[in-house]
Amino acid sequence: MHFTVYCLDHEGMVERRLSHYEAHKAYLATAPMKTVMSGPLLASDQQTMIGSFFLYEADDIADVVRFNSNDPFNAAGIWKSVDVRPFLKRVDNR
Repeated sequence: MHFTVYCLDHEGMVERRLSHYEAHKAYLATAPMKTVMSGPLLASDQQTMIGSFFLYEADDIADVVRFNSNDPFNAAGIWKSVDVRPFLKRVDNR
C-alpha cells in the first residue's frame, strides 16, 4: 500500500529547516519502508521551502506515522501540521 505524508512548516522555518537538513536526510536513509519519492514543498515563488512531501510504500499506516514522528524536522518543531493518508496509485508515468 502507498501512503502520502504532507507536512507544512510553521512560518519562518527556512533557517531552522536548513540547520536540520543533514540530520533529516540521514534519518530518511534509515526508513524501514520504501520511499517512492520525497522532497520539499515550495511557496508560489518556486524557491522558498514551506514543507515536505513523502510517498511511501509500506504495509501499515502506523509504521509510516511512527517513522515520521521521529523525523528530526518534527523533533525540531519545524512542521506545523502533518497529514498521513493512504494513496491508491492508478497512474505512474515515470
